[in-house]
This record gives sequence, structure tokens and C-alpha cells, in this order.
Amino acid sequence: MNTHYSNVLVPLDGSKQAEMALQKGAKITVTNKGHLDILMVLNTSQYGYSYGGLVDGDVINNLVDDSTAYLKQQLADLQKKYPELNADIHIRFGNPKTVISFEFPKDYHSDLIVMGATGMGRLQRVVEGSVTAFVNRNATCDVIVVRTNLNNEPIQSAK
Repeated sequence: MNTHYSNVLVPLDGSKQAEMALQKGAKITVTNKGHLDILMVLNTSQYGYSYGGLVDGDVINNLVDDSTAYLKQQLADLQKKYPELNADIHIRFGNPKTVISFEFPKDYHSDLIVMGATGMGRLQRVVEGSVTAFVNRNATCDVIVVRTNLNNEPIQSAK
């Protein structure tokens, strides 16, 4: 069994669960002297005010700008705690399930995915299905599903 992980992927969606997964993923990365990829997948098809399936360019620019600022802040906070952390941020467009499970790990040779148990509310999970459950079933590398904080206390889930 390989317990040394060189390329750790942590997908973020802005939820408390995903941010806790990032904390744990960073600790695993530093312990293994590996590389951390922090990923946000923007699914533009979820916006109802698109025209013929296309989202207005200003909306996309705003999404990218907001996501970039969020990811940079998360990385800056991590680097205060772990100055030796080797990490990059990434933004991808597409279906989060397939990007996280297949596309990104193939492109960046991820050998571990660390993600929160869920970032969605109950209704959204019923409608869309859980990204975490899909990744856990389909990823070709190891997946750690984070359900607790750094003190191993349960994270309050989204309602």
C-alpha cells in the first residue's frame, strides 16, 4: 500500500466542509513533501440567464475574478501556517464530477483527492447528486472524504 502522496488535489466550492478538507489536504501534502493543487470547477451551465446555453462574458469574467480572489486568499492563509507548502491554484470550467474524477487528476498526475463530505444543501444533492459520492466511486486515485475538523470533531453540514 502506498501511503506517500506526491500530488494532492483538493477541490473547493466555497463550503466550510471543502475548506476543512483543504486544511487536512495541506497537512498531508507538507508531511509528504508533495505538491498541492487547489481546484475550483465553474459549472457555467447552472446559470439560468444564459442565452442559448451560453453565459454572458461579463458573468464569466466576474466568476473567474471572484474565484481567483477566493483561491488566492485560501492559499495565502495556508502558506502562513505552512510556509514550506508547495501549491498552485487552478480554475476549470465543466462538470465538477468529471473534472475532479478524471480530467484534472490525469492532467496533473494526482495520486490523492481530499474533499469535503458535501458542500451542498439537501435539496441540491437530491437534484444534482453528490459530487463527492461520484468522485469517491469513480476516481482512479485514492480519495479521502473529510467529515471532521482538525480536532476530529464533526463538521456541521449544510442544511
